[in-house]
Amino acid sequence: MNHAANAHRAPLLRESFIELPARERARALLDAGSFRELLGPFDKIESPWLPMQDIVCQADDGCVIARGTLDGEPAVIAAIESAFQGGSIGEVSGSKIAAALEMALRDCERGKLVRPVVLFETGGVRLQEANLGLAVIAEIQAAIVALRRHVPVVGVIAGMVGCFGGMSLAAALCSYLVVTKQGRLGMNGPEVIEQEAGIDELDASDRRRVWQLIGGEQRAATALADQLVDDATDAVRSAVRAAFAQGVPAAHRSEQVDTFLDRLAQIDPASVTPQTMRDVYNPPSHHATSKEQA
Repeated sequence: MNHAANAHRAPLLRESFIELPARERARALLDAGSFRELLGPFDKIESPWLPMQDIVCQADDGCVIARGTLDGEPAVIAAIESAFQGGSIGEVSGSKIAAALEMALRDCERGKLVRPVVLFETGGVRLQEANLGLAVIAEIQAAIVALRRHVPVVGVIAGMVGCFGGMSLAAALCSYLVVTKQGRLGMNGPEVIEQEAGIDELDASDRRRVWQLIGGEQRAATALADQLVDDATDAVRSAVRAAFAQGVPAAHRSEQVDTFLDRLAQIDPASVTPQTMRDVYNPPSHHATSKEQA
């Protein structure tokens, strides 16, 4: 009887993508048995700056670079580890990402297409390495723009740290962005907004409000992300593969400047709500027409 009950419940079980560490996230997305790590912990490429500030280093500096295949095609994955310094980007971790993307670019330019994936889980630049971190984030952004001329660049924001700061701009440059409801995307994090603009602007402790404004569901509804998926490894893997199957988009988000400026012009800064933001991208009249047609 118990065996039958367990068998009945088994299909309901699913592996959380969010709960996986960066290395296992990368492994889970690649074809089984194809995972190969570059510049891993045993290479001991650590930040030279953190020890000067009495901060214990991590042997991979919080960034995993993996080569392998996706649906049999060559791929490279850069996965940021949120458990180390909140996924912040320093000289070493950022250089690993930039170098991996630049290596993929060289392959693409020689006619060997490589599928690039970036797993964002970062608060942005590492404050202890601010200038170096900012410089290398610019290199990451430049590499994404160069790569996406040849092949889609797919970003994933799962949670719970989200994606903020200069890396939010890198995410926006991706050809396709996959998010979960638990993920968040914004230039500034809620704590920074509260600190700089006051609690009247945003109460960082109001988790429901924060996710309504910058959570994955809202970002997908306002066209700043392309696909909203459940927190399940299979769902994220399927979304990433589907993104590559679409090919390079006709126009990337960053190339649609006039469209986004028009939308921004419709927003009243004095009365920004989650719904007003959605209405800019999906006007109520459009919803009504859709319902009438249905």
